[in-house]
Parts: sequence; C-alpha cells; structure tokens
Amino acid sequence: MDDRWAWVALALVPELGRDARRYHDLLRLGSPVEVLGASRWALASVAGDDLAAAIAGFDASRAAGRQAESAALAGARLVLQGDPEYPALLRQIPLPPPFLLVRGTLAREDALSVAIVGSRRATAYGLRMAGRLGRDLAARGATVVSGLARGVDTAAHRGALAGGGRTVAVLGSGVDVVYPPENRDLAREIARAGAVVSQFPMGAPPLPHHFPLRNRVIAGLGLGAVVVEAAERSGALITARCAAEVGREVYAVPGNASSVSSQGTNALIRDGARLVQTWEDVVAEWPPQWRAALRQVPAEAAPAPAPPDPGERAILAQLGDDPVEMDAVIAGSGLPSGRVAAGLTALEVRGLVRRLAGQRYVRS
Repeated sequence: MDDRWAWVALALVPELGRDARRYHDLLRLGSPVEVLGASRWALASVAGDDLAAAIAGFDASRAAGRQAESAALAGARLVLQGDPEYPALLRQIPLPPPFLLVRGTLAREDALSVAIVGSRRATAYGLRMAGRLGRDLAARGATVVSGLARGVDTAAHRGALAGGGRTVAVLGSGVDVVYPPENRDLAREIARAGAVVSQFPMGAPPLPHHFPLRNRVIAGLGLGAVVVEAAERSGALITARCAAEVGREVYAVPGNASSVSSQGTNALIRDGARLVQTWEDVVAEWPPQWRAALRQVPAEAAPAPAPPDPGERAILAQLGDDPVEMDAVIAGSGLPSGRVAAGLTALEVRGLVRRLAGQRYVRS
C-alpha cells in the first residue's frame, strides 16, 4: 500500500473520518500504514474495541488504490500536512487536517488570505458587497477563501476572479463532488486561478456533518474571516466562531436592522467583530509587513459615465438594495411605462442598475 494514500484510506474507516481527534490519537501508534497494520490489541488500547475491529476488518490497500485512481481522473493531488505545499496558516490551528486533496495550486502568496462567507440566501446587497470585497482584495494580492456555496460564497469567488487574483474554494465533499452542482463551471475556473480543496476523501458526498468541519478549514486558511450576511442561525457564524477560536480576526458587514439576513452580522459587530464597509477596513490594522505585501491598484482611467437625466433620477429614486418590480417603479416615479422601461435599460447598460429574475431591479 502506498504510504501517502494510506493517510486517506485511514480516513475512510467508518466513523473515523468525522472525528479528527480520534484520527490524531491513532497516530500515536505510528504512520497510517503502521496504524492500519497494527494488532487489534494495540488499536483497542488507543481507540477502543469497536474502532479496532473496524480498522482490522477494513481493506485499506484497496481503498488507497481506488482513491489514487479517482484523484488522477479528477486532476487532483494529495497534499500531506508535512508537505511544503500544505498551507502554513492551516498548519497552525489545533488538529489540522492531516491531508488535503487539491485541484489547482496552493501558492506561497496564499499566506495573505481572507475568508469571505455568508448566507446562501443572500440579498442583492449581500451579493454586491461580497463581490466587491472579493474583487478589491484579490486585485491587491490577497487570496479570497470561501466555501463555494450558493449566495455570498459564490459572489466572493466570482469577485476574486473578476479582480484577477487568487481564490481558494473549500468543499464539504470530495473535490470531485462539487456542491451545489450548478457551481461546477465555477469550480473549474477557481482551479485555474487558485485551488479547490477538501479534507475529505475522493467521492465523499456533501453530508451535513461535513460542513462544520469545512468551515473550520475556511477559518484556518485565512488571516481573518469576513461575514457578509448571516441569519441568526447561519453556518457562516460557525466559521466566525472557528476563526475566533484559532486566533484569527472576525469582521462583519453591517446590514439593515430589520432584515433577517443581517441579524447574525449585526450581532457579531455588537459583540466585538470589526465593522467592514470596504476592503480597506479589512486590512486597516494588519501589521505593516502584511500591508506592504499588498499590490497598489491604479485609479480607474475610464471616463465617468454620463449623469442620469431627470427621468432616470426619478427611476433611481425608487430603487435600493431590495428588488423592486417594474410596476412599482412606474407607480412611484409617475413616468409612463415606456419611459421607465427605456430608462431602466439605459441605467443597466451604464452599470447603475441590475436586473433580476421576474422583471425586478436593484441599484448596482
């Protein structure tokens, strides 16, 4: 059995992959190859009779071979905790994942990373903020880390790609099982401009108990974690808690006090998280050597768009962060329907308005 793939095979023993502490405890017996070849008595002395029996009856050689084949088919590499490519920030947390499976490349510059997480059911405001923060941080050389989930995570990754920088997606499944499935193309883009990583073996499904473990890795990969939108019981708050537990900074984007999507972020700010409105708020108190590593981004040279005419200003006055239907814009502005339709199209072309499904509009 390949010594390296034995690390993954050991995680496939039933009930062991979800328990990082028991996995690490077993390593007191030696390397994974030695653990998998140990006597039941030795295994029981460390892990108890049930787990010892499960390991003794497990076909580790076959599992290791299948994992290696699956990784090769998916274009994934195995990175062990002792390898130079293993992220230094992640190595610093208690009980770091003993291995990662990686599509793409983990780079030295990822030491300057920021996690951006938030609601899967993000509002237009949350998507805009996540995309802007991802773009602005990535354009300046900070790697954006997130979880490839719907909503805020997707917007943060796309923003980083738009900024021409690096981004790392951490999955709660195997790197060959992209969830949600509509993000498969995005995962391929991320692998070309950064990395898609997982602490779970190839083929692992996106099980509910995987995601708190995934959130801990997201927190461990960043110098801090920015929560853009989160309800009171959001998974993004688990990432924030993990970041605080491993000594990383916690940031939060403020939101509407009456919005369910902002209850979690506003509570974080109340409890001491740093308030974030722009990328500069994230790096404001970084040590000088971290700030010095950021790239300078020149001011936009493009000419300013033409200012809205009076009719367009009346249309804009009806729009904000919450989607508004065209009929409501017509009623509120007092303009004819044709004028509103033409005005919305002109504003959308100039990047001042964004159209959503169902003929609804928000400010861009």
